[in-house]
Amino acid sequence: MKDEIHPPYRPVVFQDPSVDFAFLTRSTIQTNETIVWEDGETYPLARVEISSASHPFFTGKQKLVDTAGRVERFERRYGRKVRDQKDTEQ
Repeated sequence: MKDEIHPPYRPVVFQDPSVDFAFLTRSTIQTNETIVWEDGETYPLARVEISSASHPFFTGKQKLVDTAGRVERFERRYGRKVRDQKDTEQ
């Protein structure tokens, strides 16, 4: 790799607070938070909404993710236009 053009590749803790699950891996993600890991070292902390510990595919349980705002926003932007076009075509 060329020097000084890539972000630093370093150990980072990813945490899913909804199920109290965290794992240490390497990443280039930039974070403002830190956490003291099990080995006593301090690492950058990245919070995630869904991880393998909470994802329905891996757990077999359905988890409701807040998408209502996104759906309503989509309906406001595109839903009426599509309906209006269908009404005028008939």
